Amino acid sequence: MQSDFPLRKIIHIDMDAFYASVEQLDNTELRGKPIAVGSSSKRGVVAAASYEARKFGIYSAMSSVLAQRNCPELIFVNARFDRYKEISKSIRKIFHDYTDLVEPLSLDEAYLDVTINKKGNPSATLIAQEIRQRIFNELKLTASAGISINKFIAKVASDYNKPNGQKTVNPEEVIKFLEDLEIRKFYGVGKVTAEKMYRLGIFTGKDLKMKPLDFLETNFGKSGSYYYHVVRGIHKSEVKPQRIAKSVGAERTFTKNLSSEIFMLERLELIAEELEKRLKKSKLAGKTITLKIKYSDFTLQTRSKTLPYFVADKNLILETTKDLLYQDHLQNSVRLLGISLSNLNTEKKKTESNKDSVLVQLEFDF
Repeated sequence: MQSDFPLRKIIHIDMDAFYASVEQLDNTELRGKPIAVGSSSKRGVVAAASYEARKFGIYSAMSSVLAQRNCPELIFVNARFDRYKEISKSIRKIFHDYTDLVEPLSLDEAYLDVTINKKGNPSATLIAQEIRQRIFNELKLTASAGISINKFIAKVASDYNKPNGQKTVNPEEVIKFLEDLEIRKFYGVGKVTAEKMYRLGIFTGKDLKMKPLDFLETNFGKSGSYYYHVVRGIHKSEVKPQRIAKSVGAERTFTKNLSSEIFMLERLELIAEELEKRLKKSKLAGKTITLKIKYSDFTLQTRSKTLPYFVADKNLILETTKDLLYQDHLQNSVRLLGISLSNLNTEKKKTESNKDSVLVQLEFDF
């Protein structure tokens, strides 16, 4: 058996209920209690929930009103992103003691490639255990980990023994692991896609694997090729220490719903100003402008336009955003508006072969 891609030792570290855990760390009175990071106002949204709160079905992005309805004892605390960033930097310093191939996904999770590492330790499993123990000893926080041959499987595995646990999927276990995996647990398969797969008779990885490539591409577009390959253990994406931004955006949620485009234009001008600041700070420009509209019933709509040139100026961004706003009638009153810029000047076009390959089973100590 041969493979056209190298087996790697990848760890995905995911902090446990990070924002909420930091709040409980800093305030002993919050420990053991259901807490939500975010605003308790009628327009508020839960940014993070402690495990005590999750028992009541509370999760991030849930409206604060619904969260309080599910758990009347819920304690809301304001987010302190400066504090979260401070701790995140300390966590990343620990990561870099083991490898420089660290790819942060957010403040609370990252991929690490430890195929070759600074400790000379051949076992990615033991490295993950050591990192988690150091995070607890030095920062008094817990983390979970997934360990496997690529980023996709490591990401999925890190959810298995949460909180404060880890799971290793060895090379010889990959195929069975993916075949037995519930389709909703596949990273990249959201609620809407999962429901579509159910309708097509796809409930597990084994069901997915039985579908030919053309069937998946017909039903899921470009994502069809992704599903076809990952269920076979094929995911060639490397751990990239410097992640290239794919988009930059800014948005605002309003205290009162807006029902007139005239009032929206005032808000969009402020959002465009904020977006311009972020673009200049990052020295970025883009060609595709997207207007995000969230209505009072929480339905979401996006409208996009791609220009023949790169823009970063607020006036040019706003000019296109106005066209997008008037492109179609509003479906309802609006609670949130956002503008994002993608197709950035940093992006590099990549072409990856879709040629199938077979996993090679080697003596590969995990």
